[in-house]
Parts: sequence; C-alpha cells; structure tokens
Amino acid sequence: MPKQRNYSHKTQTSFYNQNSMSVREAESHFPLQNRQSFDCPSSDDGSQKRDIHSQTVNGQFCTLDSSISNGFYSTTLKSPLNFSPASGSPLSQQDGQSDNTYGSPVSASCITEDLNDLKLKLRELESAMLGPDSDINSSDSSFTGHLSLEASQWRQTIGINRGDLKQILIACAGAVAENDMCALDWLIPELKQMVSVSGEPIQRLGAYILEGLVARLGSSGSSIYKALKCKEPTSSDLLSYMNILYEVCPYFKFGYMSANGAIAEAVKGDNMVHIIDFQIAQGSQWVTLIQALAARPGGPPCIRITGIDDSFSSYVRGGGLHLVGQRLSWLAESCNVPFEFHAVAMSSCDVEREHLGVRHGEALVVNFTFQLHHIPDESVSTVNHRDRLLRMTKSLSPKVVTLVELESNTNTAPFFPRFLETLDYYTAIFQSIDVILPREDKERISVEQHCLARDIVNIIACEGPERVERHELFGKWKARFTMAGFRPYPLSPTVNATIKALLESYCENYRLEERDGVLYLGWMNRPLVVSCAWK
Repeated sequence: MPKQRNYSHKTQTSFYNQNSMSVREAESHFPLQNRQSFDCPSSDDGSQKRDIHSQTVNGQFCTLDSSISNGFYSTTLKSPLNFSPASGSPLSQQDGQSDNTYGSPVSASCITEDLNDLKLKLRELESAMLGPDSDINSSDSSFTGHLSLEASQWRQTIGINRGDLKQILIACAGAVAENDMCALDWLIPELKQMVSVSGEPIQRLGAYILEGLVARLGSSGSSIYKALKCKEPTSSDLLSYMNILYEVCPYFKFGYMSANGAIAEAVKGDNMVHIIDFQIAQGSQWVTLIQALAARPGGPPCIRITGIDDSFSSYVRGGGLHLVGQRLSWLAESCNVPFEFHAVAMSSCDVEREHLGVRHGEALVVNFTFQLHHIPDESVSTVNHRDRLLRMTKSLSPKVVTLVELESNTNTAPFFPRFLETLDYYTAIFQSIDVILPREDKERISVEQHCLARDIVNIIACEGPERVERHELFGKWKARFTMAGFRPYPLSPTVNATIKALLESYCENYRLEERDGVLYLGWMNRPLVVSCAWK
C-alpha cells in the first residue's frame, strides 16, 4: 500500500488561489482533525485540559512515566509494590522506610511480607557487622535468587508461558482488578522486559497498556497526568503525527466520506444549508463537501457552518476557531460557494440551543464525528449530557444527523472486561499500522505515542469523570437516538461504492460491511468504526 503524506502545516496568506483544486491539494491545507485521540481528563479546577503527551529526547522516545533502555520499554515502578489501602496511592520509598504500618493485602500463598522482613534483618545484620557503608550485597543476591525461583514456580502455577505476552498482560490486568500485589510483583517486571515501542504490534501495544496499568495502580484521575515526565509536542509536530495517521489508515477518511455522503444526499434540493459540527477541530472534513456542493447541478447552495470546539483543539491547530473560518472561507471563495462561518468556542457539554444560531428556512445538518463518546452520560453525571444533546438536536428538526464512532464497548464496562475490549480493539489498530509503517520508523513511534497511547491509558487507568474515552457499540447508540425521537436515515449505495473505491488503495485486510443502511469498517474480523445517519 503506497504511502501518501503531506507534512506542510505552515500558515499561508492565500490557501486557495485557484478556481478549483483536487481533494488531496485541498486536504494538504486542512490538517486532519483527529477527534478520537486528543481528549484527556479534567484538571482539578474542572477545566478541560489534555496533557498526556510524550516527547523525543536525543533520538529516544518516551511516553507517560516511561523510557526506553537498551531497546526495551522500561516503566518506572518500585518493586515490591506498597500501596495504602485507604487511598490506593503508592507509598513513596521514604514512606516505605517509615513507621507506616499499612501494607499490601496478603493471601494464604503470599510470603512477600516475610521475605521483606528477612531481607531487612539481613541488611541490619550486615550493617552491624561490616558497617553502614559496606557495599557487600550477598544477602541481596540470595534474596534475588529466591525471588527468581518463586517467580518461575508462580508462572507454572497459573499456567502462563514465559513468552506469551498477551496472556501475561491479561494476567496482570486480572491481578490489578483483584488488587493482588503479590502477583503484580512478579508480573510487572516480567512485562517490562517483553514490551517495546519498536517491536511487534502486541509488544508496542503492551508498552502503553503497561503504562495504563501502572498508572491505575499508582493513583487515579488527573493526578496520573500531573506526574508525567514527558512534555507535550509542539502543535505543529502534533499536527504532523495526526496527518500521518490520517494517511496510513482509512478510519478517518471513511468516517468523513460516509458522513459527507449522507449530508450531500439529504440537502441535494436545498439552497441554504446550515451545518452544526460538534468539535470541528481543523475543519478538514468539510473540504470535500464544499467542493462537491460547488459542482452540484443548478449551482451551489449558500453554506453556513457552526464550528464548536474546545481549548485543546486550539492548541493542536496553533490558534483559535477564526483560523478554521478563514481557511474554509478561502476554499469556498475559490469554489464560488457563498459561505459563512460561526464559531462557538466551548466544550460540547456546555452548548445550549441559543449558542447555535439556527435560522428559519435553512436545511439543518448536525454532525457528530468521533465526538459523542467524549460526552458524559448517565453513568458519569445526573445531567447526562450525551442524551441531553441528542434531545436538543432533535428539537432543532434537522434534515440529517450524522454519527461516526469507534465500534467498541468501554463506557460502562467494569475494569477487567474493559481491559479485554481495549486489548482486542487496539491490537487490530496496531496491526493495521504495522503493514505500512516500518517498526523502527521514528514517525510511527511518535504517531502511536501521541495519537493512540493517551486514549489507551485513559481507558485503562481512569474512572468517573476523569475517564473521557467512553465508547459504545452501535446497538447502544441506536437505542439513544431512538429514545430521542430519531429514525434511521440509511446511507445511499453511492456512498458505499465511493468508500469501497477508497479502500482499494489500502491493505486487503480492511473489511467494509453494510447492515441495514449502517456501514462498518473493520480490520480482518474486528469491526472498528461505524457510520450511520438519522433524521
């Protein structure tokens, strides 16, 4: 599959100085709006902040609280683990040497406390005999050998082969779910030696899953991200990583094309079109739609776009919503399309009807593309903004509402089933990236760290309002839309044919399936993205 990239993100005074342009030329000026991958929990003051980032340091890459050492992914974690049962927070090394009597739960088969006591007594004896500055560590060597023996016996007991990374990840998540610190003392060091951000797909995914498990053990919510060692990339670098992901995987193009096809079909006879886009990001979805409506027989309609967005997307694109309005205006002018842009700079959760500027006589379109799963529902808040937005949208009497979401079940699932779902889902994602980007490619490492790792960690490590990655399967979305009063708006065969043509330039392992007017894009046998429309 050929790689086609455009890494130019410089602001230009004139984007579209020709009367027409190709889709790819237009997209080069509208960086990808990766709605899926850039949302993190709220800070303590309640504002939406996203600061799970990593950076490149002297040619090495690190993500979250980690680093690469000798080609392996090394996670900062002291072993044995000591956690306060009251708070769930790890005791610091200094605290562990104090008079604090809190410790890990001990099962009948767990001898970690006894081993720790033995180790401490041996050290005290060594210090008394040889002095406090002695560097003789025979007791440590004996203790380590005992631990190695116990680790080998423990692996045999639970029936895990040493090289089976997937099973060890699952066992580690099970130990986290059961708060089994003895098992974690063996499993986490084992995992640290098996994962790598430049390895096979399961090794790379395992590196970020391990980060999530360690973060979950260490603390909860926003405090996880305050302790990160790696800084966020510059906005231009982040845009570059997003565009690479956009080019090498069809997930976002599939979502944008299918939604735009449904919109074009719904407004084909209207002369005034108003599109409300919840989280418009860079506005790149609307390039092809404006061009398609410009070529409509009988002339283009007047187009008005209301772009809703939050502060983080402003960071991503290097400026406010006015930049999106300028770029879309230049594009529309080059296509001779009457155009107006209305900016709503706020979180989608805060949007009310009066913010949208709906006018009589317009064909109204509402777009939820990779966005609605970020809106908290009844499991998070009594306000239930997810259903509230759908009811408000229905009250506007739109001609069509488009929904594109990940086909994954992580919203209300308990931790361990949610972990298994995340492992399965992102295994397919990492496999699909692996077929086109070399494993040693630094750009691929950056793409996975900055565009995917943060979501994985958020799903695994966070609970409550701090967990913003809350995906639902289509069946649940269907129930929500139906309860809000919507009826399905089946996607047309023309849309299906267009997307099939798109997939021909990608790996044959991608699968496109239609079920009752709903489109699913998957990798091999795993559905990954679903696209549908409602009215």
